[in-house]
Amino acid sequence: MKQFRIHKDDVVLVVAGKDKGKVGRVLKVLHKKDRVLVEKVNMVVRHVKPNPQTQQAGGRIEKEMALHVSNVMVQCPVCNKATRVGYRYLEETKDGRSGLKRVRFCKKCNEILAQGGKKK
Repeated sequence: MKQFRIHKDDVVLVVAGKDKGKVGRVLKVLHKKDRVLVEKVNMVVRHVKPNPQTQQAGGRIEKEMALHVSNVMVQCPVCNKATRVGYRYLEETKDGRSGLKRVRFCKKCNEILAQGGKKK
């Protein structure tokens, strides 16, 4: 399985395609297809048949479609700019044990990006 620098709950900026310039939160990362599902980005209309067994009404529904991972960039919560992501190892001590913890950081402002784009 491939490893992406974009994780679930990251805030990303779309840098290519019909929705270029939009900002959204990553809902899902599809590793096998190299794609990410971003909230309120790449909206399409799908026609759905009614299903009486599940009480689902028919009609037209709008939903998000996946974008290729190369078309989005992580937006740093500190400097509020789209940035590349680097990795570094921090010394961590917990319960008397020491070890290295791998963390992501913003290449523009050098601040640590918490998992999911939220500060811990």
